[in-house]
Amino acid sequence: MDIRKPNDSEYRMILSLSPKALFEGTLGEVIPTDEKIKQLIDPLLQKGCYYLIAKKEDILLGWILIGTSKDQLTEKKYGFIYELYVLEEFRGNGISKRLIESGMEHLKQDGYSEVRLNVYAGNHAIKLYEKLGFINRTLTMGRSI
Repeated sequence: MDIRKPNDSEYRMILSLSPKALFEGTLGEVIPTDEKIKQLIDPLLQKGCYYLIAKKEDILLGWILIGTSKDQLTEKKYGFIYELYVLEEFRGNGISKRLIESGMEHLKQDGYSEVRLNVYAGNHAIKLYEKLGFINRTLTMGRSI
């Protein structure tokens, strides 16, 4: 398996699969359109975020979108994982772990000493994040009224 930045055709493939990734990542709460994906991703890429992809031979296995973010209260900048996705048929093979580890190494080389991410409560990926040392930093709570 190779982990690297995508070329133009691989980037287009990621964008075509991103609505499914967002739908799954939000546990079905968001039904995104291609236009919504563009509205979310373009500003991130414009501020320097970038994708890393996992490929084996000519097959895309998954990707991670990484970059920078800033704590709204402390103004501290840190590395951020904006998106992580492995195609369903390749899950359970350690690809997510490899993408996260590679992403964190890139962020470390970019000068960050901390990496954060957001995840929906109930997402099965939480167990992986905890195994890799991620801890709760903030918690968003909600209630129907």
